Formats: sequence, structure tokens, C-alpha cells
Amino acid sequence: MAKKNVKHKSKRIPLPGDVPEKARIDAMIRVNHAGEYGAKRIYQGQLAVLRGKASAPVIQHMAEQEEKHLRYFNDAIVTRGVRPTVLSPVWHVLGFALGAGTAMLGEKAAMACTVAVEEVIDEHYRKQVDTLGEEEKELKATIEQFRKEELEHRDTGLSHHAEEAPAYFALTQAVKATSRLAIWLSTRF
Repeated sequence: MAKKNVKHKSKRIPLPGDVPEKARIDAMIRVNHAGEYGAKRIYQGQLAVLRGKASAPVIQHMAEQEEKHLRYFNDAIVTRGVRPTVLSPVWHVLGFALGAGTAMLGEKAAMACTVAVEEVIDEHYRKQVDTLGEEEKELKATIEQFRKEELEHRDTGLSHHAEEAPAYFALTQAVKATSRLAIWLSTRF
């Protein structure tokens, strides 16, 4: 008698304290939506200060990509029935302030802000991609594509002399800490 070739799906048994899969995915959608909204506001703040400067077309291009990312997560919020973060009004103000504030320090400081934010987003999106399975193939592929575009933004900032910004290390560390806090808060609230 021939043995049947049976595939068994190995599914991990949930442990106490595990977050249900839907809640985990909802938190990803919520935080990514908040992050893309924050990025849009950062670029709007930078453009408000740097309009007419040499870096404005470059910043505008990055802003347009962030707008595309935001549209995707706007749709995901609706189609998946995910509650957006309650902190959106805060990110509206603080994102613009961060963009305008760094731009007031100069074009290199604005680019340093971009480098810092995008390095944190790369780390954040990479962790998400690593945890998403086949059941979320489309979401995983989209986040990976967006991650690559965020890395392009980082590289753009570096190629536009971000590292020459005044107090580059202190500035980027402060922006990274702020970005990580925003991610933590938006995932939960």
C-alpha cells in the first residue's frame, strides 16, 4: 500500500500574552498610516520653508512618493476596518514643525532629518516584512516596496550633503528618538 504524501501545516500554538493576528496586522496598518501621514507633513513643512531653493524639487519628489504610500494605507484603514491612531492631530502639527524646523536650519539639516527618519522607517518596515507570512503576501510585498523607496529617500538625503548639517549626529539622534517614540505611540493608540 502506497503512502499518501500529506502536507501538514505547522501552526504555532498561541501562548498566553500573544497578540491575536488581526490585532497585530491592524496595529501595523495603523502605525504605517500614521507614519506616512507624518512623513507627508514633514515634507510639507520643509517645502514651506525651502520653496524656491535648489532642494525643493528633490523634496517634492520624495513628498509625492510619501503621498502614494499614504493613499495605500488610507485605503487599507478603510477596507480592513482598522481604527486610525487617535494621535493624528498631534502628528499633523509635530510633523510639519519637524520639517519646517529642520529646514530653517538649512537644506542640509532638512536632508539630515530625512536620513534619520528613513533609517528608522527602514528598520521598522524590515521588522514587519520579517513577521508577515503568506496569508499577507500583498501587504508584505507593498511594505517591502515602500521600504525600498524610503531607502532611496535616505540615499537622496546623503547625496545632498546631509552629513554636513550643523550638529549632524545630535540632530539625527534626536530625530531618530522622536521617530521611534511616534512609532511606539501610534502602534498602541
